[in-house]
Amino acid sequence: MSIELESTRKALREAVSQAGRAAELARLLDAAQAKLAAAEQSVEEAKALAEQLSEAEERLAAEQAAADRLRKELAEQSFQAEVANWKLSSIKVARWSRLGDAIRTGKSNPVRLAKGLKGAAKPVKRPIAPKRKPVASAAKPKDERPGAAFQATTTTRTLGGASFKLKPFRVPTGPNTRPHLTAAVIADPHAEALLRYEWRQTTGFTPRDFARVLPIEVPHLLVVESVAQGPWVEEITGEPGEGLKALLAWCAERGIRTVFWHTGGDVSAYAAAAELFEHRFTADLSVAWPRLQFGVQPRVHNPLPLAGGRIDRVLTLDQLLPSHLGYPDILTSYRWPAAADCPPGTPQWRLAELAACGTSIGTESDSRRAHVAMRRAYSMGTMSERIDEMLAAIGLPSARPTLNTSVLLAVLDPYLLEHALAQVAKQSGVDQVIVIGPPEAELRARDVLPDVEIICRRPSVEMTEGALLNVGLDLCEADLVAVMDPRDVYGPHYLSDLRRAFLFSTADIIGKAAFYAHLRKPQATLLKQPDAEYTYLPEVTGGTLLARRNALRELRFADLTEGWDEVLMRQCRTDGIKVFSADRFGYVRVRDEDRWLLGAAHLVEYGSAEPHALI
Repeated sequence: MSIELESTRKALREAVSQAGRAAELARLLDAAQAKLAAAEQSVEEAKALAEQLSEAEERLAAEQAAADRLRKELAEQSFQAEVANWKLSSIKVARWSRLGDAIRTGKSNPVRLAKGLKGAAKPVKRPIAPKRKPVASAAKPKDERPGAAFQATTTTRTLGGASFKLKPFRVPTGPNTRPHLTAAVIADPHAEALLRYEWRQTTGFTPRDFARVLPIEVPHLLVVESVAQGPWVEEITGEPGEGLKALLAWCAERGIRTVFWHTGGDVSAYAAAAELFEHRFTADLSVAWPRLQFGVQPRVHNPLPLAGGRIDRVLTLDQLLPSHLGYPDILTSYRWPAAADCPPGTPQWRLAELAACGTSIGTESDSRRAHVAMRRAYSMGTMSERIDEMLAAIGLPSARPTLNTSVLLAVLDPYLLEHALAQVAKQSGVDQVIVIGPPEAELRARDVLPDVEIICRRPSVEMTEGALLNVGLDLCEADLVAVMDPRDVYGPHYLSDLRRAFLFSTADIIGKAAFYAHLRKPQATLLKQPDAEYTYLPEVTGGTLLARRNALRELRFADLTEGWDEVLMRQCRTDGIKVFSADRFGYVRVRDEDRWLLGAAHLVEYGSAEPHALI
């Protein structure tokens, strides 16, 4: 009887305990759903504010245009008044008018008449006719940032007789990659757009005014492209012009290096002028000069979307890029279609620029193939890498920020050590790994990562995961710091894809708000927030954190094991630190079960997540 009673008591205690856990799970689920709702509301509010800003900019532009029209009308009325006064003055000093005045005033006095007629016969200087003056627009301070005067203007496209109004891609206005370096550049709009973010750039000078313009900020080098338009064409084609010779002599007197870059056209047309330069490069594989190909420019060739999103159509290259578009408008067009059907023979640089903007190339839209194509376009070389090659060849330093990366691993469960180290070993571009883990961590890390600097520390039993991460953060030396979760799965391109976002975003923290997850117990693969790719958001998940080291050291990690990432994101919002959500690929969040994910993500299928995520 006592045994049965004890069993009953034990069963009751377990039932009460399970009920308590169930109540706690329910409370946590309610709290998670509330946080999700708040986050979704924040996203919607951010999107609404972005649309309001865009509409305000459009209204401001319209008001400025109206003000300019009124200014022109007022100037025209003022000019017409001046013309009327001039005509009246001209009539008054005309000989016949003065003779008439003399006769009228002297008709009763012969002496006065004689004097008046004598005076009227003398020549009188006529007033000078007024001239129209150029009407200046509203005075604005000159913006020297790259791209400030390089914005898209043609917002309407026509397809099959239908008109589409686009919200133009906003060309970024800095910063540049090498602010210590100044280059004087003569280039067509395409090449100028690729180069403008690589240094402080002086353009727009002509053969007549370069001696006045360039001394304002004496350049370190002169780069001249084989231009097909503008005031320098006649100077560099055929026999070199006197203006070009004077420019090169001016550079030689000041020790300014000179570079000729052949990017198109018959090289023989430019050969004589090119011989006058210290260095020559070409994008033509058939020309026997050092190679300098076009590369994608991450500041403008990137997957940042248009405000209105993409049109659900596959467009041919002719439909996408009509001949009247300027290059800023071309950058808008690149982001517009679901896919671009490019004919054989399309230049490789054009395909790379399209792919770098995240546009599928082919007859159908495919986000996975588009992501791989974008990765390939960047791997072929960016303009920063091309300019590194140029500067090395001509003997100028190419100091610029790096994307060197330290990885933080806080391994609380010794059974996860091998898995965690294997995930790091897949990555490229890792300079340092900080492992806070069990005693065997150091030896295993050095075996698995023989070419990487390894620093290991032992955790204290009472330390939270946030406290361990702070210990590791103080040991990081690279410019970027990645936090990787030992429970999760990372693809071989995970870090290189994330690092790429630092080339075109202005965020201090980059991660993933859109990602795949796998729950072991139900064997379910989920997709979280698929619409949260390539956008600034209030938060990203902690296991995907990649941050600038200095910004992260100012923020620090909360002394928590669960929820440290939520606290960190909240602090970012408080301090105004930008957080950017990159693509959905390359990462899988792995848990046994997760009620929050089940209520906040889309079910993809029952099965492994890796075929979907790791491309």
